[in-house]
Formats: sequence, structure tokens, C-alpha cells
Amino acid sequence: MSKKLQCLMAVAVIGLFFSTLVPVSAQEAFYQGKTIRLIVSQSPGGGFDTYSRTIARHMFKHIPGKPTIIVQNMPGAGNLIATNYLYNIAKPDGLTMGNFVGGVVLEQLLGRKGVEFDARKFEWIGVPIKYHPVCVISKTSGITNADKWILSKVAIKIGGTGPGSTSDQIPRILKATLGLPIQAVSGYKGTSDIRLAVESGEIDGACFAWQSIKATWRKALDAGNVSVLLQVMPQPHPELPNIPVAMNFAKTSEARKLLQAGVQDPASITVPYSLPPGTPKERLQELRTAFQETLRDKEFLAEAEKAKLDIDPIAGDEVERIVKGLFDLESTSAAKLREILYK
Repeated sequence: MSKKLQCLMAVAVIGLFFSTLVPVSAQEAFYQGKTIRLIVSQSPGGGFDTYSRTIARHMFKHIPGKPTIIVQNMPGAGNLIATNYLYNIAKPDGLTMGNFVGGVVLEQLLGRKGVEFDARKFEWIGVPIKYHPVCVISKTSGITNADKWILSKVAIKIGGTGPGSTSDQIPRILKATLGLPIQAVSGYKGTSDIRLAVESGEIDGACFAWQSIKATWRKALDAGNVSVLLQVMPQPHPELPNIPVAMNFAKTSEARKLLQAGVQDPASITVPYSLPPGTPKERLQELRTAFQETLRDKEFLAEAEKAKLDIDPIAGDEVERIVKGLFDLESTSAAKLREILYK
């Protein structure tokens, strides 16, 4: 082999070596000494806030440069303040993440006023848990099972955080599809505020994720002050084998279709994490990888178990697929859901 050829090969090898180092070094240089803000659309103390703060305490370790991650609560307007902020105001530089209720994706599809974003353009990082929505009713309501609820002559007051949230959507859809006597009471800032309203007797119950309820409402459940009466997913949760599912009470194909499109399909992306549109792809991938590594982190999992936080993640590209799929909902079903949620 000639000396000239040997030199060319050496240069090529060195070039290849350094080309593999540059992307990592560039990301380390970018995040080194930086702070990432994690915007949460719910008030402190609720399930969303608990997940986000737990994730923030560990995710920084898996990002090159180990930036600081701070949680900033931005509740209000049924999650629109935070979601619109992430889409329109936050810089797409990889330093602002968002965690809002995934139900706003359906709200966009149904034409909710105040939506100033296109969910298909968010850069989705992932979801830590596929939620399993249930309805919890207080002991003082006198309603002790789903059959009594269906036969009740008095409307049961169910609290919600406003349009766009699952806590608001679920009772409205259950009332329309199953005929449950429900009075939806909207406007609470977060699920922690709903819990306080139930415990004070202001309302009778709430419908949101079992994973959040068992983590943040444990004492009331154990004391029997509140009870799970209905599950809204097609199959019972393993921890709730004897609680009936809503689909079994649906008497028409339309009711079943609306339950699936309005509650069950969106439930899997109830707790999404995302970045503003236009965030550089290399930073999106870096944060997607860090997010998934965090959800496998032994220290994180130990803290999550202690806080009763279930982990059943969905990767960012799968979230992206689910979001796009929701926009394929047939027009007749979309029109009916629009009537239910906005009448």
C-alpha cells in the first residue's frame, strides 16, 4: 500500500471518528448550564403536577449537559392557556416542554373556541402512562353502585376542570350515551381542587384517571369516603376487577362509537409531553430518548412506586400517530360529539 493511500485512509478514519463525536458534543454544549421549563396546564398537587415533578427530578440526568429542569404551573381556560402558550409563544429551541391534557386534541377537532394551535404540528416527546378513566362518587351522595346511579332521580354533580379536559368531557359523554343523571360542574383549576370540592360536599364526584385518583386520593378511598363506581375503558383495570365498565351499559352502536371516540381512544394520550412546533429535530430526538430512559431509571421507578404513580409509556412517534389518527374521525360522529360537549 502506498504512503499516499495510507495517509488518505488515516484522514478518513480520523474524520469518521470526529464526525461521530460532534453531535453529542454539540448537544452537551447546548444544554450545559441551561434550564428547561416544563409547563404544566394543571394546578399544583394534582396528578399531572405529580407526574411532571417526579419526571423533572430525574430526566435531567439523561440529557447531555444535564440541564436544570423546573416545573411551571400554568392552569386556566380548560388547559388552553398552557397549550396556546406552548404553540404560539414558547421558543422552539428545546428549552420549553409542555404537559397538558391530551383531550384538547379532540377539542381542536370538534372546533372548540379559543383553540389557537394545530395538535398535528406539536413535537411529541411521549406519554408516561396510558390512562384508565373511572368515576368516583362520595359516600354522602347516597349512590353506592352504578345501578343506583342509573336509577337515581337526582342529578349527581360531577366536577371538571373545563372544556378540553377529560374530567369535563367524560361526564358529558356518559350522560349523553348512557343516560346517567349527571350535572356537570366545570371550572375547577385542577383535580386537586375537584377533590377538595367533593370532600367539602360542594359536588358529588369526579371522572378522571384511576392512576391519578389512587395516587392523590388514597386516604379517602381507604376510608370509604369515596368509591369507584364505573370504569370508562372497554376492559376493567386489573386493580378494579369487580367495577362495571361503561360500555356494558351502552344500548346502541352509536353510544359505543361515541364512548370509544370521545373517551377511550384519547385516554391513551391523556398525559402527553411535547415541544413547540419547529423545535430542531436533533433536540426533539434527544429529549425523546431522555424521556424514555427516565421512565426506565431505577431511581425514578422507585420514587414513582412510592408515590403510587403507574408507568406504562408510549413513545413520541406513537403519540404522533395517535394524534393524527383522531383527525380521521368520521364527520357524523364528530358532529354528535360536538353537540354533546358544546350544546
